[in-house]
Amino acid sequence: MRLLILAVGHARGTPEAALTDDFVGRAKAMGKRLGFSAVTIEEVPQSKLREARGRIAAEGEKLAARIPTGAHVIFMDAKGKGMTSDGFAEMLAAMRDAGAREIVFLIGGPDGLDPGPSVKPGRSLAFGPQTWPHLMVRAMLAEQIYRAFTILA
Repeated sequence: MRLLILAVGHARGTPEAALTDDFVGRAKAMGKRLGFSAVTIEEVPQSKLREARGRIAAEGEKLAARIPTGAHVIFMDAKGKGMTSDGFAEMLAAMRDAGAREIVFLIGGPDGLDPGPSVKPGRSLAFGPQTWPHLMVRAMLAEQIYRAFTILA
């Protein structure tokens, strides 16, 4: 199973990118033995529109266009469901064992996430009730994927 993190904004050169890359590298090395063929991050640019609603819509369209056909989509959203690390690991393992080919985690930009009505999430996931900076969410998600793999191993 392939895991793809689709995120708004470019992180290169930031401390958050270094942290994210470290955990993605660890997850890639461990995941192959566990049936997770890839862990990747793809970025779409932030919109430069003036109005927040327009920015969210434009960014959402860019994200939606990059979702592979048949992928299971998980929104990273402060209003989503919180999970323990063990629960997250169990979810990934159950989806792998059920034959899912790809999971896509969507991370919006600073204004939020709305990939439009054509994208139906399988679930929404939150790292607690707080709103986190989108670059931190990438690092936290990469760490949780790596942690899930260590739990499954």
